[in-house]
Amino acid sequence: MEHSQDQQFQDHEKPVISISGDKVALGPIRRDLVPLYHRWMNDFAMLRTLHIPRPSTLDESYIAYDNDVAEERTRRIVHFLIYERATLRPIGRVDLEEINYRDRSADFGIEISEADYRGRGYGTEATRLMLDYAFTALGLHNVALQTWEYNLAAQRAYTKAGFREIGRRRQAKFMNGKLWDIVHMDCLATEFVSPVLAQILVPDEIRSEFE
Repeated sequence: MEHSQDQQFQDHEKPVISISGDKVALGPIRRDLVPLYHRWMNDFAMLRTLHIPRPSTLDESYIAYDNDVAEERTRRIVHFLIYERATLRPIGRVDLEEINYRDRSADFGIEISEADYRGRGYGTEATRLMLDYAFTALGLHNVALQTWEYNLAAQRAYTKAGFREIGRRRQAKFMNGKLWDIVHMDCLATEFVSPVLAQILVPDEIRSEFE
């Protein structure tokens, strides 16, 4: 059945999606959403779990986006936007950094930037999909992360997704008048079961010459 012009236009307007789960979908970062990223990066409630909060300008956000695109060309970093699957609303970002194909390792990072979507399982599934990408698509073996001792929600989400704590750097993060540990976690490919990509990234089946 041919699509109408209206349907074709609607399909064109939909964001590009690379990996879909039950609650979230992942797609490439977009320049047209830089003003949204700018709002996210000025949300101090979110920044408390990332780095020292500071105001940033829209110009800085465009520069950061251009830097992200340039870094992706090196194949040592991958950025995905996180969408709520039902509405295709952008709700955050997830990244692999320091990708080392020789040693089959990478570092992981995630932001659930829309407050309404925190603590509802979106971060857990986005983490699991990114691990699936790292292990199944890229062939990596070890993905590591660091988080702060006070970020209990993140530690729960990471654990549910497949990470485990492997050590701490003691009292190396300052927040709210106190020094906190930096918690190190990792996940191995041998400890992870692919939820999506193992059913997609498969070789062709041998067919008879009459098919």
